[in-house]
Order: sequence, then C-alpha cells, then structure tokens
Amino acid sequence: MPDKTHMLNINGLDGPLGQRVYSALRNKILTMAYEPGTVLRKGELCEQLGVSRSPVTEALNRLSSDGLVDIIPQSATRVSQFSLIELREDCFLREAVEVAAVAKVAQDRTDKQLTKLARNLKLQKLLIEDEDFQGFFEADLEFHELILAFTGFPKVAFTAGQMSLQLHRARMLILPEKGRPREAVAEHSAILASIENFDPNAARDAMSLHLRQLITRIEPLDCQHPEYFRPD
Repeated sequence: MPDKTHMLNINGLDGPLGQRVYSALRNKILTMAYEPGTVLRKGELCEQLGVSRSPVTEALNRLSSDGLVDIIPQSATRVSQFSLIELREDCFLREAVEVAAVAKVAQDRTDKQLTKLARNLKLQKLLIEDEDFQGFFEADLEFHELILAFTGFPKVAFTAGQMSLQLHRARMLILPEKGRPREAVAEHSAILASIENFDPNAARDAMSLHLRQLITRIEPLDCQHPEYFRPD
C-alpha cells in the first residue's frame, strides 16, 4: 500500500486527466516514493486523487508499458522490482546511444549549444558546493538530455529516456554518493572539452568512461536491498 505520507497531487500538472494521473504516479515511482513491490490499489488511488477509475486504469496501463508496474489479472498491481540483468542491459543500451550522440554533437555543435552545456556544468559545480545532491542529480540528468537533444533527432532523446527509467530509479538508491558528484563533474568536463574542440573520438571515449561508472555502483544494490530485486 502506498505510504500515506506520499500523498498524490495532480494540481498544476498539464494535459488531460489520464495524463496527469500518469505523471503523478510515474514521479512517485521514479523517485522511489513508491518502492519496488508496493501494491497500488485502484480504489485508494481514486480516493487520493479525487478521480474515477477510468483515468487511474489508463495511467496504470501506461506505466505497465513503461515497465514500471506489473499488472497481475485478478490479483494486484505492484510497482515493478528491479532485475540486475535488465539494469546491465539498460546500461549497455544507454552507452550505445549516448556515445553515438555525443560524437555527433562534437562534430556538429554550435556555439549556442556549447554555451548551454557550459552553463549546466557551472550549475553542477555550484550545487556540489552547496551539498544539494538532489539538485546535482537533476542537473546531471539535464546535461545528458541536452546532448541527446542537440543531435536534432527527437526519437533519440525519447528512446534514451525510456531506456533509462529503471536506471533512474536505481540511482535514487545510491544518492548521495560520497565523492561521486565531483568525479562526475570531472568526467562531464572532459566530455565538454571534447565537444568544444570538435573531437568526436575524444568525446566517445570520455562519454564511455563516464557511463561505465554507473553499473559498478548499481551492481551491489541487489545485496544491499534484496527486497527490491526479483530473482534473475
């Protein structure tokens, strides 16, 4: 059952009712407010949100398509547990996409794009100084999203975002990571320097090195939080 301290609120969200319910539930799952294995009961969700069963059903079906919930007919709907095999695969796919993306951006980037990336990197450094690790996490995500967007291929950014949903959740378990934010900023700096220098090969190498750090920190989680993982 969702923790009563994590009440749902769709006020201020954009789109049709079903979209707003979906966004609210998705955010709770991605931030681990609804932990893996949590049972989601339609009646309780309808009561919390003040909506009928139809938009809740629509939202849960979309979340099932995202791989974020498991719908068991005639039984229950649960927030999906992690699979270490799938997390490894997601890391592999993410690297394949983002390494290709950063090489294209390094080859074709504009001064305006470079400025946006540099501003984001400065923000990351300020957030680390303030020990705002959640803020840094969000700025880190934006850095990668900017690079994907700068390819000019909308499907690339969307596909990468869908592939990273489980990784996003898993990363919440390792925040704050002692010393890691500063290491990440150094890696981002190397990526930015390669883009600035129009050096696709260096950009590929820098991005690959950066992304491969994640799975080494995620792999111990199945021992630290076995209740969040299903047997592979």
